[in-house]
Amino acid sequence: QVQLVESGGGSVQAGGSLRLSCVASGAANRDKHMAWFRQAPGKEREGVAYLSAARTTTTYADSVRGRFTISREDGKDTVLYLQMNSLKHEDTAMYYCAAVVGSWPGGVWTNSARYTYWGQGIQVTVSS
Repeated sequence: QVQLVESGGGSVQAGGSLRLSCVASGAANRDKHMAWFRQAPGKEREGVAYLSAARTTTTYADSVRGRFTISREDGKDTVLYLQMNSLKHEDTAMYYCAAVVGSWPGGVWTNSARYTYWGQGIQVTVSS
């Protein structure tokens, strides 16, 4: 069973930085397409950043491009990161790590229904 556990959230002032981590266990040596999503109160869950299994494709939401960076480290477990710089108040949300293990099922990466595994979420609060 694949498990995703996020860490690194918290509160920061606008202009500051945070780095989120997501440890993916239970899928060693398997292809994993991974992404970060976020959901603010009263809003739909939105895709923030995506990293393909082969690490050949990274994609970002327009609202975070140039400020956020997605990356990963593979070992016994896979660790997915989201480096968030120049944070804005509108980045305040619950952030979720998501994964597809195996072949990509098709469709756009921002479609949350494509992802099989989800973390529990971690809060990021940016004060203006």
